Amino acid sequence: MEMTLRWYGAKFDTVTLKQIRQIPGVTGVISTLYDAAPGEVWSPERIRALKKEIESAGLNLSGIESVNIHDAIKTGAPERDQYIENYIETLENLGKEEIRLVCYNFMPVFDWTRTELARVRPDGSTVLAYTQEAVDALDPEKMFESIAGDTNGTVMPGWEPERMANVKQLFELYQNVDEEALFANLKYFLDKIMPVCDKYDINMAIHPDDPAWSVFGLPRIIINKENILRMMKMTDNPHNGVTFCSGSYGTNLENDLPDMIRSLKGRIHFAHVRNLKFVTPDNFEEAAHLSSDGSFDMYEIMKALYEIGFTGPIRPDHGRMIWNEVAMPGYGLYDRALGASYLNGLWEAIEKAARRS
Repeated sequence: MEMTLRWYGAKFDTVTLKQIRQIPGVTGVISTLYDAAPGEVWSPERIRALKKEIESAGLNLSGIESVNIHDAIKTGAPERDQYIENYIETLENLGKEEIRLVCYNFMPVFDWTRTELARVRPDGSTVLAYTQEAVDALDPEKMFESIAGDTNGTVMPGWEPERMANVKQLFELYQNVDEEALFANLKYFLDKIMPVCDKYDINMAIHPDDPAWSVFGLPRIIINKENILRMMKMTDNPHNGVTFCSGSYGTNLENDLPDMIRSLKGRIHFAHVRNLKFVTPDNFEEAAHLSSDGSFDMYEIMKALYEIGFTGPIRPDHGRMIWNEVAMPGYGLYDRALGASYLNGLWEAIEKAARRS
């Protein structure tokens, strides 16, 4: 296991590589070309520059999150083959730089959905939060407007203003796409890219839908054990794998997180380990990584990852805003640093207990 932090690049992130390097046990970052548009080919020069910048700070570029997928691929539009060719070229360029992990998602319109970016908790920290009641009362075209005031001047992933400006047109693109069509389009994409993944040993790690149910009537498919196992089987290649995000799968309390981890042995290439606190089953907020601060047993999640022999990157996720930090909501330094230290401590304890038994 390698402990990492997500880093959006010097132009977009308030957290510096120097600060990340000082977190005990964190040896790498998961990064991206944050200003690259979906469907754009990533040039070798930009990839090389990103890798050099990170390695010069004493860290590994442990993976990419994300190479975003163009909506033409998700909807199965006639022009999808050109965008798939562009994606393959990007994977070629990443592979030549020995980058072996790509996290991506197949969510229509919204990459993730929260109704609050700064819910105040009893301790005074602020967190991302979701209520179905708020979603049901919202016009989806006004979704971005409802949270834009709490972004702290940052650009939120999946909620880029230029994308949200076209949200009506995006909904129109998906009006004839149901779950079965989305599965078919995902299979088409995966089957096309597996040869380049095999060539360069690139692990594709799909991120689950967040929350794990339909929002605004849009189809969602990466939501539970049944569907993710279906995906593994339909393109049965070890490079077709999963980003196991406890906070995304965990939005549905019927998902048994440790059981899901064990059912995906050999196919989890990347893990986001975070905690949620539920008020009701459809009203939840991000919590500290400490188990007792939320609703998840973080020990059991980490133990399951250890027991399946997981060796990939892990990162803490969606930290609270604490100690007066002003940063991209969910992606400040302080609480994620605490989370990384806590998760590393759990892993060390689990590893030592296993060796002594």
